[in-house]
Amino acid sequence: MSFDKNLSGSAFVIPELTEQARKIIADTPWPTTRMERWKYTRLSKLQKVDFIDRKSTSSNYREFVIDPDAVTLLFVNGHFVEKIGKEVQEIGVAVFSMGGKQLEKSEIPLENDLFTALNVAYLTDGVQIEIPAKLSACKFQVIHILEGDTSISNFKTIINVGDFAEASFTIAYLSTESAKNCFANCTAEINVGQNAKLTIDKIQYENDSCYHIGSELVNQSKDSTFTINTITLNGAIVRNNLTIKVNGQNAETNLNGAAVLKGLQHIDNQTVVDHRVSHCNSNELYKGVVDDSATAVFNGKVFVRPDAQKINAFQSNANVLLSENATVNSKPELEIYADDVKCSHGSTTGQLDENAVFYLQARGLSKPKAKALLVNAFIGEVLERIENKHVRTFVDAKLEERFGWTL
Repeated sequence: MSFDKNLSGSAFVIPELTEQARKIIADTPWPTTRMERWKYTRLSKLQKVDFIDRKSTSSNYREFVIDPDAVTLLFVNGHFVEKIGKEVQEIGVAVFSMGGKQLEKSEIPLENDLFTALNVAYLTDGVQIEIPAKLSACKFQVIHILEGDTSISNFKTIINVGDFAEASFTIAYLSTESAKNCFANCTAEINVGQNAKLTIDKIQYENDSCYHIGSELVNQSKDSTFTINTITLNGAIVRNNLTIKVNGQNAETNLNGAAVLKGLQHIDNQTVVDHRVSHCNSNELYKGVVDDSATAVFNGKVFVRPDAQKINAFQSNANVLLSENATVNSKPELEIYADDVKCSHGSTTGQLDENAVFYLQARGLSKPKAKALLVNAFIGEVLERIENKHVRTFVDAKLEERFGWTL
């Protein structure tokens, strides 16, 4: 990949930060499977593509809206296109693209992270949303669309939720039929204030020739609740780096993920929950359904720092293989430096129970329908945690469209 050939430096980033990011890009080697962080994810195909920063070619993207009740921001290849819904200024919410201000610092560390540095150095655009204190029932939707051939998007989302506020977000990464060999390199910086509640439904349904690398950093304050549901249904190579820093006591963290793969798809979920203070709870449930020659990776780590007593942390990763060529690599981890905690982790990978399949066939279902029913029950434990009915309807429709399942 040639960064300077088709990409120009970002006008949305202060020169000092751009220079720092470019130096890190020059000094950081391309990720290979010899590196522990990238042991199971090969990016050689991505390296061969010369990507282009391309703006939208259409004026109508409203068909991609998932939740009609939310204030919607549409971006195409990382460039702002349209806002749909009520004027958020009326309720005190501040929304602006990166075109309105320059990024002065990156909360996500740039060192030793080629793609975060790339995101900063060539930032296409982004959105910053400020939820004021004590505001409730606030719904937003950020729709990111890839289109064209070899398009690249270096896109950033910044969400700051004020104290005692409550908000829900739908963040969707989608693509048009024209999207071929595109690359969404996205970062998000999220701060959840004291006693605030934030729920994010993250949907990934880009074409099966597109690449996606996303990095999210979440800071939680005292008494806050943060929930993210990550649903991955399409994309050639998808990598999600999710880091939660639990900085305040009595905070609750919920990470849920579902990945349904077929063909040659590859999904890599990397999660870190860092318990820095006492009296907090975290729950993590990731499930994968892998068919054909697709591959899935899960590496989840929970840190419990020395001063973080009275922590309840639970982590589970379960996978179902639907073919002999499907592969899963799972590595849940705990690093505990406190002695008064309740922590557990587990990982299971297996095939569908043939006795259960036979039982359903004996009651009149065909074998494909019997398998689909069992898979639906398996993955449904995650999907049931999506509270937004519009998001759930969208996910169910895509599962039927791509996999022939009816939930």
